[in-house]
Amino acid sequence: MSDEALQYEVRGNAAWLTICREDRRNAISPEVIDLFVKGLDRAEADPAVRVVVITGAGDRVFCSGADLSGQGGSGQDVFAAYAGLLKRLYAFPKPTVARVNGHCLAGGTGFMLACDIVVAKQSAMFGTPEVNVGLFPMMIGALIFRNVPRKKAMEMVLLGEKLTAAQALDMGMITRVTADDALDGEVEKIVTQLGEKSPIGTALGKQAFFAAEEMSLNEALDYLSAKLGEVMATGDAAEGITAFLEKRKPVFQGR
Repeated sequence: MSDEALQYEVRGNAAWLTICREDRRNAISPEVIDLFVKGLDRAEADPAVRVVVITGAGDRVFCSGADLSGQGGSGQDVFAAYAGLLKRLYAFPKPTVARVNGHCLAGGTGFMLACDIVVAKQSAMFGTPEVNVGLFPMMIGALIFRNVPRKKAMEMVLLGEKLTAAQALDMGMITRVTADDALDGEVEKIVTQLGEKSPIGTALGKQAFFAAEEMSLNEALDYLSAKLGEVMATGDAAEGITAFLEKRKPVFQGR
């Protein structure tokens, strides 16, 4: 799937979803949201795809947020569609990696925070500037408050200041920072590592991890104990244990 607004490309065992709107600073439009959902559906259905990478075209902007030109769709419909995309991405069963190739602002922050792993180049900048134009990072806030300590989160959303990659790393918003020219190498290394894991073990683990977030400690421990039993019953778990004992790399089949 290749489109003017978004490109879908499979490289090895990874599906790459790239926002291709450099002239609009890779801003989110209704079309982009629709194509993202379709791309995620396609990646989930493809057994050859074990990882999803999300990025923006060019080397200046990952995603600048909503397209404020107001082209296409009513406001509330677009907000609901964007919220739906964040929920889809946050709960996606396969590992997701955000390749932050430049500035990541406003709604782009939501895309980034909904991913499991975030790798950013050193010169990237982050922020939620909505407050500066009389708006507020509503849906994005749900993800900010799940990743950033409360006081820093409030400072971020109320002041609308831009943050460096180093600051974003310290706040827990991103996973790794690389030199600008090392971004692709670091992403490729992570994608390779993720692709070697058990697909079914990873999917069950992600599902359990996010479900347990909403539980009390006792509830979470009981729930996770049962989920571990499910993982142990898979063929991949048997293969992994056998490979460990035989001192070889496991060959996971995803079942």
